[in-house]
Amino acid sequence: MTVDILPWLDLEIIEQRLRPLDRAFARFLATLDASADARVLAAAAMTSKELGDGHICVDVNELAERVPWLHDVADELRASPLVATTYEDNASPLVLDGDLLYLRRFWRYEVGVAGAIRSRLAHEGTPAGLASELARLFPPDDMSPDWQKIACAIAARGAFAVITGGPGTGKTTTVVRLLGLLQTLAIRRGEPRLRIRLAAPTGKAAARLNASIAGQIERLNVDAQVKQAIPAEVTTLHRLLGSRPDSRAFRHDRDNPLHLDVLVIDEASMIDLEMMAATLDALPPDARLVLLGDKDQLSSVEAGAVLGDLCARAEAGRYDADTVQWLAEVCDVDMAAWRDPEEARALDQRVVMLRRSRRFGEHSGIGALANAIRQGDTQAAGQTLKASSGDIALQVPTADGIATLAIEGRAGTPGYRAYLDWIERERPQPDAPFDAFEAWGGGALQAYARFQLLCASRHGDTGVPAQNERIAQGLAARGLIDIERDWYEGRPVMVTRNDYAIGLMNGDVGITLWIPDGQGGMALRVVFAVLDEHGKERVRFVVPSRLAAVETVYAMTVHKSQGSEFEHTALALPTEPSAVLTRELLYTGVTRAKTHFTLLATPDIMAYAIARQTRRASGLLPRLL
Repeated sequence: MTVDILPWLDLEIIEQRLRPLDRAFARFLATLDASADARVLAAAAMTSKELGDGHICVDVNELAERVPWLHDVADELRASPLVATTYEDNASPLVLDGDLLYLRRFWRYEVGVAGAIRSRLAHEGTPAGLASELARLFPPDDMSPDWQKIACAIAARGAFAVITGGPGTGKTTTVVRLLGLLQTLAIRRGEPRLRIRLAAPTGKAAARLNASIAGQIERLNVDAQVKQAIPAEVTTLHRLLGSRPDSRAFRHDRDNPLHLDVLVIDEASMIDLEMMAATLDALPPDARLVLLGDKDQLSSVEAGAVLGDLCARAEAGRYDADTVQWLAEVCDVDMAAWRDPEEARALDQRVVMLRRSRRFGEHSGIGALANAIRQGDTQAAGQTLKASSGDIALQVPTADGIATLAIEGRAGTPGYRAYLDWIERERPQPDAPFDAFEAWGGGALQAYARFQLLCASRHGDTGVPAQNERIAQGLAARGLIDIERDWYEGRPVMVTRNDYAIGLMNGDVGITLWIPDGQGGMALRVVFAVLDEHGKERVRFVVPSRLAAVETVYAMTVHKSQGSEFEHTALALPTEPSAVLTRELLYTGVTRAKTHFTLLATPDIMAYAIARQTRRASGLLPRLL
C-alpha cells in the first residue's frame, strides 16, 4: 500500500469519517494492485463508507470538497486497473460511470434495475373494455380528478406502474380494484385467469396487507368468479423469491423465473436496490409489476432508495400530451393541469401519486402534522402541535418521563399497562381447551399493538436499549411484570435475524405467555402471528430457548416500525442534534399512528429534523429519464 495513505486512513477512522471495514477494503485493493495510487485507494474507502450510509455511489467531483488532495482523483481513477470505465470490463472491483464511482456489485444492480424497468416501460396498450370497467368500478366522485381511478388506468395500460401516496390515500383499495379490473378484462377476453401474487418486504407488512385486502375483495363491484380469482394471500419477498440460508442468491432468478402474470409489492419504500434487482431478475419478461408505497417514508435499511428515485417527480405529475388525452378517453377526466410535455418522460407516465387522505379527516392533527413535515414546513408543524384538539401532543423528553408515558399512556390513550392488564383479565382457565389459549395469544398481540414507543436510534438516554430497560423497571415497580429472570410473562420480543428453521423473520414481534405444556403443567411460550402457506394469519407458540436472536421490544427504532400501525404511537427524539434525525424519520414515525400521536422532543430538535431531508446518491433516476 502507498505509505502516505496509511496515516490518513487511521485518522479518518479516529474521526469516525471512515469505518475499519472501509480501511480493510482499501488494503484489499492494494493487494490487487501494489502500485495503486493513494488517491484511488482513498476514493475507494470513501465509496465503501458511503455505501454503508445507504448511498449507491459517490460523485467524484464531491470528493475534493471533503479531501482537497483528491482534486484530480478522476484522472487517476480512469487510469487505474482497479477501475472500469466501460461496460465490457467485468473484473475490476470499482466502476466509474461518468462522474459516479461505484462498487461493481452495486453498479451491476443499478444497471440491471434500470434496464428491466426501461424494458417494461416500452410495453403499452389499451385493453378492450377498459373505459367501461373503470366507470363501473369508480362511480362519479365530487373530488376531481379521481387519482385512484387514474392509478388503475395507468397500471392497466402497461407492464410497470408505481402508485405512491401517504397513509389513508387508498393504496390498498386502489390495488384491489386494479386486480378486479385486470381479472375482469382477462376473463372477458376468454383468457385464463391471471396468476397474481401479492408481496411485501417484511412479515409485518405482509400480515397487515393480508388483513385489509380480504374484506375489500368482498365489497368489490365485480362478478363472483372475478372475486374468486383475486388472491387475498400475501407473502414476503424473501419467501416469494425463495430465500437460501447463508446465501444472497434466491431459488427464483432469470433462469428459474416466478410463475405469475402480475406481481404487486406493498411498502415498496422498504425495498433496497439489491432486493429490487433480485425481484426484477426473477420476473418473467411479460409479467406486470405494480409497486405501492409512500415515497416520503424512510428509505430501506440497506443501500438505495428505489421508490424515492422512481417517485422523485411524482408530485408534479409531468404527464405528456398523449397520456393526458388517453386519460380523458378512458377515465373521462381533465388532466390539463398536470400536463407538462417539455419535461415529461416515459417513467412519469407510469407513476401516480394519490393525493386525498381518507384516514385523516379535515380536523386531524396527525394528518396536518404529517403534511407539514412532508412539505418541510417547520412553522406549520409547530402551530399544528400547539393547536391540537388532543390527537397529537408535544412533550419535552426526560428519560423517566418517556418511560412513564410508555407505561401509562396519555389522556385516555393506551400505554403498555393496557396490554398487561388485558393479559391478566382475559386469561383462560388452566383446563380450558388449547384453542382458547390460541385466541388469548392472538388477543395479547392485538392488545400489545395498541401502543408503541419509537426511538430515533439505539444510542443515548432516548435510544432503544435505555428505554427498554427503564420501561421494564417501571412495569416491574408497578407489579405488572416479574423481571427476576430473562424470560417472564408479558415480555414482548422482536426477532432480529431471519430464522428460516422456525419460520420467523427479522422484525416479527411476539409476546411471552404461560400456557399449558400438555403434561398437566404450565410453560412459558412466545406467541407470534405468522402467515401459513396460503398467506392466512395464525398464531404460533415458540419455546423461548429456540429464539436465538431476539430482543425486548418495549421500544423499537422507527426503521423497525415500518409496515406497522398503532392506535397510539409515541416518538422519542434525542435531545441533541444527530445524523439520524431527518424529515423522513419524523414523517414515518408520525404516520405509524392511527388515532393518537405523542412527540417526545424539544421544538428545536423537531425543527432540526424537519429541515434535514435525506438524499441518497444514486444514478438510477438519470438512467430512466
